[in-house]
Parts: sequence; C-alpha cells; structure tokens
Amino acid sequence: MGRPLLWHLPISHYSEKVRWALDWKRVPHRRRVMPPGLHPLGGLVLTGGRAFTMPVLVIDRQRIGDSTAIIAALEERFPERSLYPPDEARALELEDWFDENVGPAARQWGFNALLTEPEAVRAFAVKQTEWAPVRVPPDAFAPIARAFLALRYSTADAAGVEEARRKVRAGLDRIEAELDGRDYLVGDRFSVADLTAAALFYPLVLPEEGPWQPVRTQAFLELQDSVRDRPGFRWVEKTFHRHRHDDGV
Repeated sequence: MGRPLLWHLPISHYSEKVRWALDWKRVPHRRRVMPPGLHPLGGLVLTGGRAFTMPVLVIDRQRIGDSTAIIAALEERFPERSLYPPDEARALELEDWFDENVGPAARQWGFNALLTEPEAVRAFAVKQTEWAPVRVPPDAFAPIARAFLALRYSTADAAGVEEARRKVRAGLDRIEAELDGRDYLVGDRFSVADLTAAALFYPLVLPEEGPWQPVRTQAFLELQDSVRDRPGFRWVEKTFHRHRHDDGV
C-alpha cells in the first residue's frame, strides 16, 4: 500500500500533534501541504464529508481526519513506542481536554495577536504561500488571510479573543495541577497527554523545536511575557526539547 500520506498545514498545532506522533513512532510516511484557506474543502473531499479540518492521514485505504482518531489508528497499526500509558483512560481524557479547551483558544488568540502588526502579517503571508508553485505577493494574500481568519476562527471578535486568552491561562493551570511537580502528566513516561498539551501550546511558547517562529508582535508578547516564568510554560519548552526531534525519523 506504500507509505502513509499525511495531509497537513505546516504551522497548525493540530498538524504538529500528528507529525510528532508519526515521528515519535518512527513511522516512515509522506507529507503534503493542504493549501491554507482551502483546507476546509480539502478535508471534506479527502474524508468524504466526515471532516473539514487538517490533518488527514491516508493509510490502508482509509482517510482519517481528527488528530485523536489518527493517533488511535497509529497506535493500532504501530504499537511500538506506544503513546498510550497503562492508565490509558486518563491519558485520553487529558488529550480530549486539551484538544477542546486549549487548541481552539490558542489558535484564536494567536492569530488575533499576529494580525495586529503589518510585518507579522506579511511574514505570515509568505509562510502560508510557500507551497505555491508561483510566488504569491504577500500584500495581495494578506487581506484574504485576514478575512478568512476572521470568518473561520473569529479573530476579530474582541470578547471571544479575551475568553481565548483566559482559556490559555487556564490550560497552564491544568498542566501545573496535573504535573504536581512530576515530569509527565500521566505515569512516569511520555504519553499522548504530554504530546497533546505541548503541541497545542506551541503557538504561545514558540519552542525552538516547534514548526514555526512568527514575528512576535507586542500583543503576543504581552501574554507570553506574563506567563514565561510559569512552571507550565517551562514544561512545554522542556517537553519539546526532550522529546520532539531527537526521537524522530
């Protein structure tokens, strides 16, 4: 059947979650970028209407959307270097909590903060059009991206962005409460809970091992600087450093 094929978005934290799982398990695979902005349609086409998000994994004649379902499929097919600890139910509960509470909030707040300065918007436009066979002028792409993000992720909703900022802080609270001084969220080894929490916090922490380093706007730094010294923030940095690339393919 050939190698699994991952359709993904390079800067997406949910795509990073799945890329990390594939690399952690050392699964040989191919990757293709779904053109940003077209990814809801691409997801619907790839999954036959079952999902409109990225990433999507094509494996064994199946097309699987949703990062949690993809990791479950990888666990079934590639059990080595398991991401499911003995207390699997607890790890899956935390995976779901961070997926639902931190993922959307980090994305809404992060894009809102990025859109506040022209230099950051231009850099974002360049990054988002790297896949294109011809160069797309950043100044032409930027207003389209701004409109899409407002429509898709409510980045222009001031009240919603403030609530997203609160949820990001609450996510750090949850990490710190679950760790309680330990290195891992569940048990004594790296699991899907750690991978999920760390990957979904990359838009705030921006670890060196993460997939993208955007321009840090003043709006971005206001939140990042206020939480930089928190144990949860430092844990995300440490988790990326210890487990992201040294165990990859």
